[in-house]
Formats: sequence, C-alpha cells, structure tokens
Amino acid sequence: MSSGTEGGAPDRSRAVEDYLKAVYKLQQAQDSVATTALAEELDRSAASVTNMVKGLAEQGLLEHTPYRGVRLTASGELTALKIIRRHRVLELYLIETLGYRWDNVHAEAERLEHAASDELIDRMARTLGEPSVDPHGSPIPTRDGEIATTAWVALHQLGDGHRGVVREVSDDSGETLRRLAALGLFPGTQIRLVGGLPEGGVQLEIEDREIEIEASLARAVFVEHEDA
Repeated sequence: MSSGTEGGAPDRSRAVEDYLKAVYKLQQAQDSVATTALAEELDRSAASVTNMVKGLAEQGLLEHTPYRGVRLTASGELTALKIIRRHRVLELYLIETLGYRWDNVHAEAERLEHAASDELIDRMARTLGEPSVDPHGSPIPTRDGEIATTAWVALHQLGDGHRGVVREVSDDSGETLRRLAALGLFPGTQIRLVGGLPEGGVQLEIEDREIEIEASLARAVFVEHEDA
C-alpha cells in the first residue's frame, strides 16, 4: 500500500500500481472484484476507490461495470504482472544477497517495487539464476508477463491421512511467517494431514513429529497433493 496522497504524480503512479496489483490478487478468487472488497484490501475509503477506479477505466486498465465490480483489461493485467514480478524478484534478492528474513522482506519489497526499473529487476533475476518462485513459493512472472498456474490446495483441504508437499505460504503477515518457520512449514516441506481439529485447526505429521496448528495458520499454507 502506498503512502502519501493520490494527488501528486509520483504518489498517483504508486497508487495506480497498488490498485492494479490488488485487483489482480482479488481476481484470483472471484470473477469480478467489488469496489468494497478493493477498498478493504487497500484500506481506503469507498469514495476514494470509486474515483480511482473510474480513472483507471478511462486509461483502459480496468473494466468497470457499475454494481458488478471491476476486472483488469489485458493491458491492466500485464501492468499488474510486471509489478508483481518486481516485488517477488526483490524479495528473493533481498534474502539471497542481503540476508533479509522471509518474515520481514515483504514490507521492504513493497517500498522498493515502485522505484525499481524493469532493467534493474531483470539484472537481479539473471544474478539469481532466473528463479521461478519467490521465497514464499509464489510464482514469479516472466519479463513478458507470463505466470505459471498452480493447483495447490489449502492445507485444511488436503484430507485426513493424505500426504502433501508445502509449495506456497501467504506472506501477508510477518507474524504468521515467523510462526510457520518455528513449526518448520517452509516450501518443500513434506507433511501428512493426520486429521482436523475443532474450529478449523489441523494436526500434522512432519518427519517424525506431530504438531497442531490453528485455522488461521492452516489457511496460510498451500500444498501439492500426493497419494495417501
């Protein structure tokens, strides 16, 4: 989320990028994004979001249907994917070369993504060996705006007794990431879902130990399903 007002040119440019990235994120779960959901995601007033959406629609970056919500146009989606590429390459670069932890890199990348040029990001990606995923397992779009599709399921949807491999974790909360790290739930970790617990929690088997995690953590972990 950008700082400052949306009135000045630099701030407005940052706001445009934040809006497009937020619409892309919300579009993954719903066909059309309600302006109320967008306002909640960006922590902005409904009036502010409505005005910005109208402007982005005029620029050809969004399709806006009153009372039905918004969707990215092809141009808007390409712009959003370029921003996401910047963010995810920055996260990996900060961790791999500057020693950032996976629980504190998200906010730093949020600040830097608006200033970094595509050329700088491409150089970072080459230095890193053209990575396909970021530190949290999220796919990194290519420089041409292509992104791999995934079929991971949320941890609690794995099914009792079934095995899986952690592939991606939500990076929205540093506290959640710290707790997942303490439990050993990183991308690449093999797990078995022993069973469900009250209020949406789950019991897992990791290597030779069993752990219990609450629903909020289970919803932040996405796994590749394996045979039971």
